[in-house]
Amino acid sequence: MRESVALFLLSNLMKNLFLFCGLLAFPTLCLAAEPEKKADAPAKPVLKIIPGQVIVPTDTMRRPWGEVISIDLATRTGKFRNESTDEVMSFTALPYAEMLHHATFGDLSDFKVGERVIFRLHPNDAGEWVWLTYIQDEMNMLNGHKEFFHVDQIDTEKKTVTCTQANADQSYIREKGLVIETDAETRFWKEGEPAKFGDIKIGDKLRTKSHGRGKGKVRVAWEVFLDEPSLLKFQAAQKEVHLAKMKTDGCPGYVDSFNNGEVQLTMFQEGTELVSKYHSKQRVAVASAGVDRKAKGEPKPATIVTTKPQGKLVKMTLITDLPAGTWKSGDLIRLWLAEPK
Repeated sequence: MRESVALFLLSNLMKNLFLFCGLLAFPTLCLAAEPEKKADAPAKPVLKIIPGQVIVPTDTMRRPWGEVISIDLATRTGKFRNESTDEVMSFTALPYAEMLHHATFGDLSDFKVGERVIFRLHPNDAGEWVWLTYIQDEMNMLNGHKEFFHVDQIDTEKKTVTCTQANADQSYIREKGLVIETDAETRFWKEGEPAKFGDIKIGDKLRTKSHGRGKGKVRVAWEVFLDEPSLLKFQAAQKEVHLAKMKTDGCPGYVDSFNNGEVQLTMFQEGTELVSKYHSKQRVAVASAGVDRKAKGEPKPATIVTTKPQGKLVKMTLITDLPAGTWKSGDLIRLWLAEPK
C-alpha cells in the first residue's frame, strides 16, 4: 500500500515538474516564433536643383501647357501664358534643359512667340516655380506618347476639325471634343508633301504644331500632319539641323572636376549622338561657355581618356596640359572633336 502511494506521488511530481519546465520555456518559444522587425527603409532623398549639376527633380515638378510670350536668349529666360489659368509665368532655362522641337532635340531659339508647348518647372529656393528643365512642343508630345488627334467632325465652312486625342486604336483616350482651328497660315502635309484642308477625312489621325490666341485653351494649327511620313520628314530635317549646330557650336556639358590635368565632364543629353561616338585618344577642344551657353575665349586642347554613358548623359574624362584653375567644378563648357589635320 505504501509503495502504491509512493508511486502515485512520484508520478504526480514528475507530471508537475514537466509542466513547470514547459511553462518556463514558453516565453522563449514565443519570442523565437515572433517575426523579426525589419529596419525602416531609408527615406528617399528629395531632389533639388543644384547649380553646376544635372538634376531633374521629377518628384517636385509642374508641367503646364502654355503659350510662349517672350524669350531672352542672352539670359535664357522668358515668359509664357499658362493656358489653364491665363496667368503669365516666368521661367529660367537651366543649361541642361531639354529643348524638344519638331519631335526631337532643338534649341531655345527654335521656339516662336505664340507657340503652344509644355513647360516642366521646378521651384527655386524662394519657392517660385521658375526653373525649367524642358520645353516640349506639341509634335514631340504627340510623337513621344504615340498619340493622335482622331478626326470626329469636320466643319468645312469654319475650317475646323473636332477630334479625340488618343493612342492609335483609342484604347487610351486622353480627351474628347478638342477643336483644332486652321487659318491662312496653316500648312497641311500628306506623305511628306504639301496638302490642303480638303484632304482631311473623318477617321484620319492627325498630329499638329499649334499656337494660341492669347486667352484660354485654343489650338490654331501652324502645321497639320495627315500621316506619319509627314511628321517624320519634319523630324529628320530637325535632326540634321541640330546635329550641324552641335558640330558648329560644340556639345554642351558641365565640368565635374579638374585636378592635375585631368578633366571630368558631364555631357548633356542633346549632344549624346556625337559624344557617344567619341573614343579614347581622340583629340578634342574645350571652351568655357557663358550664361547664354555660347563659347567664350579660345578653345583649349585636350585628349579623351574615357567616355561612359550614364543614363541619358555621357561622362567623359580628358587629359590636358592646361594649368590649374582653368576650370572649376560646375563650369559650363562646349566641346568639339578636333579632327586630325
